[in-house]
Amino acid sequence: MTFLDVDRAAPDRPPADAGPARQHRVGGGGTSIRSFHTRQGRMTTRLDDAITHGWPLHGLVVSGGRLDREALFGRRAPLVLEIGSGMGDATAAMAAADPDRDYLAVEVHVPGIANLLALVRERGLTNVRIARGDALDLARDMLEPDSLDAVHVYFPDPWPKLKHHKRRLIQPAPVALLRSRLRPGGVLHCATDWAPYADAMLATLGGDPELVNTADGFAPRPAHRPLTKFENRGVRAGRQIFDLVFRRVPASTAADPTGPTGGGLRISGTMDQP
Repeated sequence: MTFLDVDRAAPDRPPADAGPARQHRVGGGGTSIRSFHTRQGRMTTRLDDAITHGWPLHGLVVSGGRLDREALFGRRAPLVLEIGSGMGDATAAMAAADPDRDYLAVEVHVPGIANLLALVRERGLTNVRIARGDALDLARDMLEPDSLDAVHVYFPDPWPKLKHHKRRLIQPAPVALLRSRLRPGGVLHCATDWAPYADAMLATLGGDPELVNTADGFAPRPAHRPLTKFENRGVRAGRQIFDLVFRRVPASTAADPTGPTGGGLRISGTMDQP
């Protein structure tokens, strides 16, 4: 029996796909718009075994109610929210190199969840948990304000067609929600290989009243962010990679951005551990 054969009500398994993905609000006006695709993929014996043995230990389903971080991780440590962890290679690498912080990955792709669970077991990681569901639902309903050390949004769907731009994750309302969950001094780090989306991200992040850019425009790739197979394919295809690293500051000390480049207040400091 594979992940997709399991009944949704089984208490020790994540829910299987059964129709369209849950939607989250990425725009104003109370309209629910989905900002991600749901995909199904091939489940190997390794991945199915990871679900069977790893999910009860390291998985949770996005639902209502505040998250008990100490119960989930068995300790109280700075928490990083990883939105769209994909196949999990980058998340596992960062968590292994950063054992003093906890990593909560949020993903909807079944094989990606399973692969990260497998990596957690194979590498003996104790600071990774995986949530299946909508990242904005999790941020809104399950996370306390000022509770995150960092939020990572690496290579979200760019929704390149103009009619689909409303589905993009990095827009003012979702950014305001994610920023509200960052502690003062916490970091929102985005990366994309789609230049028009990078420009839109820079304008959106630069326009938030409590986020300040750590660079003059786009940031160099921080050493902590691993190069993924997806990213390497983009580089080989000639696409430029854009990193955006913004830090939350109290509203009273944040400057108004000077324009779409997000050039308002720039703060200095190392970004070895966002």
